[in-house]
Amino acid sequence: MSRRRRRNDWIPGAVITIIVLMLSVVFMGLLAMTKMVPTIYMLIIGIVLVLFTAVIWLLVWHFRHKGRFIAGTILAVLLVAVLALGSFYINKTRDALSGISGVNTEVTQIAVYVRSDDAADSVEATAGYNFGILSSLDRENTDGAVNHLNSQFGTAVQTTEYAGLTELADGLYKNEVGAIILNNAYLDVLEEMDGYADFESKVKQVGTVDVESEIAVNNTSSDGSNDTQTAEPITTSRGGKVYTIYISGIDTRGEMTAKSRSDVNIIATINTDTREILLVSTPRDYYVPLSISNGAPDKLTHAGIYGIDVCMNTLGMLYDIDINYYFRINFGGFVKVIDALGGITVYSDYDFDSKNITGYHFNQGANYVNGEQALVFSRERYAFQEGDRQRGKNQMAVIKGVVDKALSPEILTSYSSILSSLDGCFGTNITYEEIAQLLQQQLAGGGDWTIVSYSVDGTGATEKPYSMSQKAYVMVPDYSTVDKAKDLMAKVRNGEVVTQADADGTTGQ
Repeated sequence: MSRRRRRNDWIPGAVITIIVLMLSVVFMGLLAMTKMVPTIYMLIIGIVLVLFTAVIWLLVWHFRHKGRFIAGTILAVLLVAVLALGSFYINKTRDALSGISGVNTEVTQIAVYVRSDDAADSVEATAGYNFGILSSLDRENTDGAVNHLNSQFGTAVQTTEYAGLTELADGLYKNEVGAIILNNAYLDVLEEMDGYADFESKVKQVGTVDVESEIAVNNTSSDGSNDTQTAEPITTSRGGKVYTIYISGIDTRGEMTAKSRSDVNIIATINTDTREILLVSTPRDYYVPLSISNGAPDKLTHAGIYGIDVCMNTLGMLYDIDINYYFRINFGGFVKVIDALGGITVYSDYDFDSKNITGYHFNQGANYVNGEQALVFSRERYAFQEGDRQRGKNQMAVIKGVVDKALSPEILTSYSSILSSLDGCFGTNITYEEIAQLLQQQLAGGGDWTIVSYSVDGTGATEKPYSMSQKAYVMVPDYSTVDKAKDLMAKVRNGEVVTQADADGTTGQ
């Protein structure tokens, strides 16, 4: 009996070793599926796991050697805990990046509004109403909403067309129509205009139609021609990649993919060979033709009403470049990310007190800020003589602060909370595979990135933008600064080293 027990005393150790081996294989499989870890690191991790498994087997293969068996079992439990925790974080990372990447659709929220004192409390209750609609602006979405109502009511609805937003609002105010159909993204535009800041208090939304559409990027040249392109980075002669990415900062009323004005408009040119990132900020009030306005100028921020592809194509026309990637940031939700990072360092050009939200002070030079402070810093413009131009510079300072912190070892201490904070804050059409490849290159190469920022300039004026019914403040471009931005972008794409002194024009001084 004792001899049989001795013959079988290897079984507990074999079970423990098999469990460790199986979990190691699962862990390696999950790690490989992320596509983020360089091959050499995968090989090293695999060898380490094999060695640990072998050591565990040598310790536990005879149950009768109590001391060794207990030591091996403890080591196995610790390794299993590490593998389980690692697998959890691997899955969480994949889910987080999958959730923000490959977003190629956008939602237009079309709403039906009645006067605030109207008895109607649903779209069904507006059957038989005369609906006011815009005659040309956003007509495709308007027609889609009208067709939806025709189908819902089972009869053709009566419509009255208005040339602009204020005329449409006045038609509702004056009882010329019982309801209006309006893209929700126009609310902010309407409230910019004199006499309509209280529009939302005078009307009542009784229903919405969400129209989902694919983001179709056209590379639109300065002569107005365009060519639909796929989102592909440029491959350099050294095998690296050059990405030209439109960074859009929004504070959307609805979901992350809803069309809305873009308050932050930054083009990031990224060269993985030189490890350089150039951020070029374009003021939100820049007075330029939109890609869909047939040459009529508008505020750049209004391009977002018509879709993020219109923003990209419009900036492509301005800078005569192809922009196939976008990265959308909800700056309201961005607070969560910065807090999860434990705060960031931003560099201010000025010592100032915030005017948009009182109670905040920033020093010239380095400021360590939390999420709320970073948001105030990035939104401030009234404290500066340069107004929106300085706000653009501050927004780039916030982005630089986030990138610097995210590339630092400190990120490991708050990794889980950072992943949780990504949901609802970011969206991009960059594929998961491209993001994974960038992370793999960072892990393989390590090292710091150089981040250079530049903001184009202009002159304030009062003009009637394409999307508005009355004149408003705009910024007429200073094309010498646009040309400099083009030159800086071209240098980064071509692998030349660009410094902040080059962008500031202080080289050699």
